[in-house]
Amino acid sequence: MNIQDFGLDETILLRLLSIALSQGGDFADIYFQYGTSLSIKMEEDIIKNTSTSILLGVGIRVIDGIQTGYAYTSDLSNEKLVDTARNAAIIAKNQHNISPKFLQLKNKSKNIYDLQSPVIKAEISEQINLVRDAYNSAKKYDNRITKITSSLASSYDFITIANSEGLLISDERPQTRLMVAATAEDGQNKTTAIANNGGRAGMEFYKSVETPESIGKRASQEAIILLSARNAPSGELPVVLGSEESGVMIHEAVGHPLEADGIWQKTSVMWNKFGEVVANPNVSIYDDPTIPNYRGSLNIDDEGCDTENIMLIEKGKIVGFMNDYLSSKLLKHKRNGHGRRESFQSIPIPRMSNTVLMQGEYSPQEIIESTKYGIYAKSFQGGMVEGTGKFTFSLNLGYLIENGKLTAPIKNVTLIGMNLDILKNIEMVGNDMGFFLGTCGKQGQSVSVTSGTPTLKISKMTVGGINGIN
Repeated sequence: MNIQDFGLDETILLRLLSIALSQGGDFADIYFQYGTSLSIKMEEDIIKNTSTSILLGVGIRVIDGIQTGYAYTSDLSNEKLVDTARNAAIIAKNQHNISPKFLQLKNKSKNIYDLQSPVIKAEISEQINLVRDAYNSAKKYDNRITKITSSLASSYDFITIANSEGLLISDERPQTRLMVAATAEDGQNKTTAIANNGGRAGMEFYKSVETPESIGKRASQEAIILLSARNAPSGELPVVLGSEESGVMIHEAVGHPLEADGIWQKTSVMWNKFGEVVANPNVSIYDDPTIPNYRGSLNIDDEGCDTENIMLIEKGKIVGFMNDYLSSKLLKHKRNGHGRRESFQSIPIPRMSNTVLMQGEYSPQEIIESTKYGIYAKSFQGGMVEGTGKFTFSLNLGYLIENGKLTAPIKNVTLIGMNLDILKNIEMVGNDMGFFLGTCGKQGQSVSVTSGTPTLKISKMTVGGINGIN
């Protein structure tokens, strides 16, 4: 697939860049996207619905100082494309009269996706089988499972990026996610749990990495455990974060404050802490878009820049930020390939990809055994972080830790704290590793991400139980 298939070529792109810079401006780029997606959903023992969609369009951006002009269109006619370039140019006032450089096609330096057998290009019957196998596995796990939703979302995007510095580059991106939600009832309680897996992978993923049956079983297993869960205690307690889903806390509480737009705008709690020790020296965190086949992985970012692994916190010290073209320019930092956008309808902004807290030296068992009384966090419902660094996370399933052992399952757990406090209170870091698949929202845009963490012990956190905390 190439951009000529859609009636566009280097001559047209260069002309649009010239129009975009005709009122002035420092930089202009064009983002072309053609995407197809398919979703399949099973409920009440039948395939309830399937839907397909196509996304096609061009976004044109002009940067003038700290200002950004952006316009987009789904109409690829010459007239509409010219109007779009002119609309993006409106913000430019500097009258630099910069001319775009001639476009030179650049090949990608790597390919970290499975392009051999993308799920969306498999026969529809094969995709339905994935959904059905996951559903049936969840259903047969226990007769107290009363409701199941099994769904598969898959997509394939072709993008091309051209800019006024002469870059012309394309990428093809697969994505898939199989998800199961299981509800259990026992006459007194009703509980729900979710399990999922996927990434920029192909059909082989659901054979060699995790089967649909395993995903369905995991959802039902947690829902059944929750039936016997009791309400959580409240107070300031040690908290052990399990490796399975706790990466979501690192993503929210640590990752977002290290995105470079919040740094140059001084809205992040970390904006003036570069080079400072903000965490226990046993904490190192990086963001790596180059991990093969992961949900947040990218060959190039959405500005055409090669992606790279960036160390954010090294032995407790802030050593890097995730940036895009604009933030790297304003901060005078080297670009590192973290400019992302939801679609051609959105401007690129600094975003996470695969954010990981590095492994430590302790076994998960050692960490649990070191805790006399506390909370073990297994799965999460969601959370939020304020610009001040204060966060609130809700657990779906946790366990009490009593005398160094996991005992009763608990529910209605809220974890509250400040990210800088938590970073300093990470007492032990495990030698295991788990990854959590997510969809991250920021400034109205959603992108696919992964977050990873080993088992962690935080010496003290505020825990809200059933009665909450004032």
